[in-house]
Amino acid sequence: MDNAALKERILGLVPDAEYQENKQFLTFIIPPAKMYDLAVKLKNEADLAFDFLFCLTGVDMVKFLEVVYHLESTTHHHQIELKVRTEDRENGAVDTVCDIWRTAEFLEREVFDLLGIRFSNHPDLRRIFLEDGWVGHPLRKDYVDEVNIVEF
Repeated sequence: MDNAALKERILGLVPDAEYQENKQFLTFIIPPAKMYDLAVKLKNEADLAFDFLFCLTGVDMVKFLEVVYHLESTTHHHQIELKVRTEDRENGAVDTVCDIWRTAEFLEREVFDLLGIRFSNHPDLRRIFLEDGWVGHPLRKDYVDEVNIVEF
């Protein structure tokens, strides 16, 4: 399946997804409520077969927090990028995909720890890098730590 057909296939699965022009990946902004169902289809439907989550990260875009997923089909050799946004900076949450791609379990914990995005139904959502008593999320643009941050 070429990129044009893949784009139409994904937009057919989630008609309210937004396609974002990107030179490297086919990029889609997915409504949070549709992400989990889409992820199941992307992995399990034979013509898609996205069996490899090779990157999951979080981004603070100031007005919203975003989770970015990079997926690859090792069978069909195509790649896509999915973005899910949450405008609720204090209680931002998206559904976990760690039951679909096991690599997400660790990566979702990292995003939770450093940005504070919660992953609903995650089996072990707790800090992974910072101490349990740490206050705040250091990768947020509004994070302030008078003791540990060095400014130039």
